[in-house]
Amino acid sequence: MEDLDALLSDLETTTSHMPRSGAPKERPAEPLTPPPSYGHQPQVVTALGRAWHPEHFVCGGCSTALGGSSFFEKDGAPFCPECYFERFSPRCGFCNQPIRHKMVTALGTHWHPEHFCCVSCGEPFGDEGFHEREGRPYCRRDFLQLFAPRCQGCQGPILDNYISALSALWHPDCFVCRECFAPFSGGSFFEHEGRPLCENHFHARRGSLCATCGLPVTGRCVSALGRRFHPDHFTCTFCLRPLTKGSFQERAGKPYCQPCFLKLFG
Repeated sequence: MEDLDALLSDLETTTSHMPRSGAPKERPAEPLTPPPSYGHQPQVVTALGRAWHPEHFVCGGCSTALGGSSFFEKDGAPFCPECYFERFSPRCGFCNQPIRHKMVTALGTHWHPEHFCCVSCGEPFGDEGFHEREGRPYCRRDFLQLFAPRCQGCQGPILDNYISALSALWHPDCFVCRECFAPFSGGSFFEHEGRPLCENHFHARRGSLCATCGLPVTGRCVSALGRRFHPDHFTCTFCLRPLTKGSFQERAGKPYCQPCFLKLFG
């Protein structure tokens, strides 16, 4: 925050060069009454290094007689406080009113200290300062909440490290199998309908797990009974011998070799 410059010397310069000593000093006019003498002696106002008739010592803006009132000087002319601030003080970027005392200079403009705050939550800025977006100031919390990229997994703002995959960004802890939420070993994953999955859940979604051992079938397979099997896992339910020749009998959704089926079910 900066104090408003004592704008007595030159308000034509930019406010960034203003000293921080406080508001402009008001100058009291000094009416001078001459010592008694013979004849009528008019009153005189002494100000700005000159003498004035009281009725001629007026505000350069509104022409109000300043008399013994305080005033401000600009380019050798006196001004009442209202005209001076209205004409020459910087304007607040929020309320557009003249700044009479302390001010903040930021984002190429000036602000009353109480008006330089987050445009989202209205809270003043702390030690973290502020973040700018399209010429508007935001606190760190609201800036990240509104404008930070979003994690595809949790939809929260991404503040630090991230993973880019499947045309989206992810927190490292959120880039996991979307079925069992286990992290991917070795960094490899499988994609199904735009979602990252571990190998088991990928094959489960595609119906390519072995119905016997529950592991993925990635090479040769046997398709039977509406399921898939590793070739050596498609066995008779009773004797556990492989049904390699493809001839089997089914009972209650289970495969049997021909001899076992006749033995058990006649």
